[in-house]
Amino acid sequence: MHLSIDGATAATARHRRGRLIESAALTLGCAALLGLLLALVESHWGPLARLDRDWVDSLHDYARDHTAWTASMQMVSDLGGPTVTRALLGVTAVWLWAIGARILAGWAAAQILLGWLANWGGKALVGRARPHFVDPVSSATGAAFPSGHAMASAITAAALVILVWPHANRAGRAVACTIAALAVLTIGWTRIALGVHWPSDVLAGWLTAGLVVGGVTVAVELWRPRALSRDVRRVDWRTRPRVQRVLASGAGAGTRRESGSAATPDSQ
Repeated sequence: MHLSIDGATAATARHRRGRLIESAALTLGCAALLGLLLALVESHWGPLARLDRDWVDSLHDYARDHTAWTASMQMVSDLGGPTVTRALLGVTAVWLWAIGARILAGWAAAQILLGWLANWGGKALVGRARPHFVDPVSSATGAAFPSGHAMASAITAAALVILVWPHANRAGRAVACTIAALAVLTIGWTRIALGVHWPSDVLAGWLTAGLVVGGVTVAVELWRPRALSRDVRRVDWRTRPRVQRVLASGAGAGTRRESGSAATPDSQ
């Protein structure tokens, strides 16, 4: 008994250290890349400036000539806007709080707040102008750097994947990561396609999201060691019986259908 408890404790400690190292690496890596990107933007580095302008100009010409494409881009952009994605993560935080996973709830809420602050602070600090066209296909207010849509969608997608990860098998994790990546890439693309952000603004939004998610995770792990792991287990305890009941009811319904089919004589 003591050996099994000690082994479980050691495994939990190793898992926590691994998560702390990964989160710290994500935070430092995103901070370094964001600093480099900001320096290139502020210095008006030629290759980056040409890349931004070429992408935005070509996509604007296409959007202007294809109204159905532009309308679909606007719809996706609206559905994936900061208000919607932050509300989704906020509902998740409320649910986590309601089932007793209070540290995880605070972890999610902190990402919403810090993401909003990072977006506001970045725009105020850099003050970068958005792309300008004589005949714009869409409009947005405020400064350009970083993209709030890109940042908010990436924070929400990353947080949801992190929450799902411990409870999913390999296939479930692959599906969750694929859906999250496609959603984040699509929302970021719409901001460039609509001509309201430079590509480097979207990249800055993604890097800031990584900085926020990693930084909040490191802070919580240092402040309350093992608390996140306990809350993950609490979520598992609260949700697994419901999932098992759903799966059992689905399997039961399938068995009844098969039995009914077997009892029905072949009409051919």
